[in-house]
Amino acid sequence: MNIAFIGMAAALGLSALGSAFGTGVAGQAAVGAWKKCYAAGKQAPFIMIAFAGAPLTQTIYGFLLMNFIASAWKAGTIDAALSFGIGIFGGIAIAMSAFFQGKTAAASADALGATGKGTANYFIVIGVIETVALFTLVFCMLLLNTAAIA
Repeated sequence: MNIAFIGMAAALGLSALGSAFGTGVAGQAAVGAWKKCYAAGKQAPFIMIAFAGAPLTQTIYGFLLMNFIASAWKAGTIDAALSFGIGIFGGIAIAMSAFFQGKTAAASADALGATGKGTANYFIVIGVIETVALFTLVFCMLLLNTAAIA
C-alpha cells in the first residue's frame, strides 16, 4: 500500500465530509426558518438556498487539492509522506471551514427568517470563513511547489 494515495483520497474525502456536515446543518436551519416564516404569514426568503449551499465549494477545493497532490506525485517531485500529510491536514482544514461555514449559514438563515434583514452582512461572514479553505488550498499548493524545488 502506498500512503501517497491515502493522502490524495483524504484531501477530497475529508473536504467532502465537511461539506456534507455544513450543508446539512445550514439546510436544516433554512427549512426551520422557512417554516417560521410560513407560520407567521410572512414571505419566506429564497436566498436561504445560498446559505444552505455555501459549504459545497469546499468539496471543489478538496478535489483540486487531490489533483495537485496527484500531479506532484506523478511528476516525482514529492514523496509519499508529504502527499499523505498534505492530504490529511489540508483536508481537515478545508473540512472544518465547511463545517463552521454551515453553522454560520444556519445562524444566518435563522436571523434572516426572523428579521428579514442583514443578508449582505451574513454573506460577508460566510465569505470570511470560505477564505480559510481558499488559503488552505493555496498554501498547500505552495508547499507542493516548494517541495518540488527542494
